[in-house]
Amino acid sequence: MTADHADQKVAVITGASQGMGAALVRAYRELGYAVVANSRSIAPGDDPGVAAVAGDVADPATADRIVATAVERFGRVDTLINNAGVFVPKPFTEYTVADYEFVTGVNLTGFFHITQRVIARLLTQGEGGHVVNMTTSLLDQPNSAVAAGLTALTKGGLAAVTKSLAIEYARSGIRVNAISPGNIATPMHADDDTTALAAMHPLGRMGAIADIVAGIRYLEAATFVTGETLHVDGGQSAGH
Repeated sequence: MTADHADQKVAVITGASQGMGAALVRAYRELGYAVVANSRSIAPGDDPGVAAVAGDVADPATADRIVATAVERFGRVDTLINNAGVFVPKPFTEYTVADYEFVTGVNLTGFFHITQRVIARLLTQGEGGHVVNMTTSLLDQPNSAVAAGLTALTKGGLAAVTKSLAIEYARSGIRVNAISPGNIATPMHADDDTTALAAMHPLGRMGAIADIVAGIRYLEAATFVTGETLHVDGGQSAGH
């Protein structure tokens, strides 16, 4: 760590190589943060304020390397964005054991390993911090046209643990919040029927990555908000 980084805040962002994650890396750099960016195959870039850590978030060794990199390069951790996630829509009875292991590995096991290590580091620093989890508005408004049992199982767990950890660590100044997106125009939906996806939202359009970034920037600045799930979904969770 150099003297230039002594007072700089540091964000850890998983699933950071493309789409929403890459936009969040840019957003936190614009806020003046250094960033440790993780995905399975992320490559180092030219920005000295971004440290790339390639690896499977479901592997505890990856979580160890992410936090070690943050401390060695930048001296601290302040925010964790649990952006890594996978979506496998399929009728519940057709899920395979491999599907189950894949979805729970990224969505739950990955969350567990990195969040446990980051919160431990935040407690050691003693200056509070912030964790943001990504859920989905399908938890509030399941849709008969979207069979997503493993999504409900895993992202529902994240929604519940958001409140649990927010209360557990509130007195340590560590805030824990969640973003609940609707259908967002990311590379994941590049081959999908975007008209149908837009129609799932009362506002009549798909969300933009910028909408999610705006929500997370709000949560970062909102120091009296914890245990909250912010729906960025064009009204989807409210009804249809």
